[in-house]
Amino acid sequence: MFFALEEYSLFVQILLVFNIAMSAIFSIGYSYQVIYLLAPFVLKKREMPAAAPRIYNYAVLIPARNESQVIEQLIASIHRQTYPKENITIFVAADNCSDDTAAIAKNAGARVWERFNKKQVGKGYALDFLFGKIFESYAQSDFDGFFVFDADNLLDENYIAEMNKTFNRGHKIITSYRNSKNYAENWLSAGYALWFLRESKFMNNARMLLGTSCAISGTGFLVSADIVLKNNGWPFFTLTEDIEFSVHNAIAGNRIMYCKAAIFYDEQPVTFRQSWDQRLRWAKGFYQVFGKYGAVLIKTMIKKRSFCAFDMFMTIWPAATFTAVTMLFNLAVIAFSFALGFDASAIGGLFASAVITLYILLFTIASITVATEWKRIHCQAFLKIAYLFAFPVFMLTYIPIAMAALFRRVEWKPIAHNAVKTLEEVRRGI
Repeated sequence: MFFALEEYSLFVQILLVFNIAMSAIFSIGYSYQVIYLLAPFVLKKREMPAAAPRIYNYAVLIPARNESQVIEQLIASIHRQTYPKENITIFVAADNCSDDTAAIAKNAGARVWERFNKKQVGKGYALDFLFGKIFESYAQSDFDGFFVFDADNLLDENYIAEMNKTFNRGHKIITSYRNSKNYAENWLSAGYALWFLRESKFMNNARMLLGTSCAISGTGFLVSADIVLKNNGWPFFTLTEDIEFSVHNAIAGNRIMYCKAAIFYDEQPVTFRQSWDQRLRWAKGFYQVFGKYGAVLIKTMIKKRSFCAFDMFMTIWPAATFTAVTMLFNLAVIAFSFALGFDASAIGGLFASAVITLYILLFTIASITVATEWKRIHCQAFLKIAYLFAFPVFMLTYIPIAMAALFRRVEWKPIAHNAVKTLEEVRRGI
């Protein structure tokens, strides 16, 4: 045996120091989110005195690729808004479609432009294309703000009216409450839905209550025309254009607001293959944004003493990757120890304890979210409880995904949407 017991003991001590250091980094970096968890329970938003809100003109932008099954339901939910219909114009970018998305959207009442570009693929390019077409066809003053939705979304009847109230208070970028069309379908759709509910309630809502900036999460947001014009359209083309937009505004000092009364629903993947592809793209996109903006965020933190910049830095910091490296290092040491005939039970016990602790933490976060959002989760009570136990497993699958994203070339892939539901069916949990 080429390792003496003393040398092995030193090796184990180094491993323990490494684990303690990683735990300290995570604890210090993310401890502020405990405040986010508590804020909705102890703080209340002070609303401005009620007044008749000004009616603004809004454009609704929908980038869509082969969304013929669901886009008509979204457009119908926009037509059913309580907000004045004459102040809403719907635009669709039929992006590299091989089905009849364009025809269906046009027949449903949207203005449609078709885009075919196999080199510049992704939502960011489709949005920039759509903004370009709008500014070619309309005066810059025709629209005060632009909503962005995915084709699988459905809107609560009061969605635009509620967002308009927040827009009237002078906020230039506003995100909203993200719910799910298919929470009960399986453990994957429930995992996604729980994460987005938690993001709405205990991230963006908490940020709003504490007076800092929120973050855009893919869809369901409003941007003022002057922000779009200042950016000369939508120059955000990473695989996660939403978080890139959020980081860009954190650096620029533009506060993103949250409107909890504006509720929309979107469809979550239900197969692991689709979930893997989607989250692989997200993981790669976060790496792209971290590489592009990480240093700038640090400078903004220091120069402007910006908590928002720190928050966005921690949002894009590759936590799953560091978790994966830590776990793999520990597993390698355990395997190495057994191969050399040393007793690795102590290390194995610590590793198992860490995994169990992480599971309990994730389970607790999910439980608090379900408890507070119980009435907004549209499925049977049994499933609300049962999927709590699967949520930590769903989150832990991010670890191999994050590692794969490090080494693989990732391209944007469409996610099939098949949940053809009305708003009433979603609310009944059908």
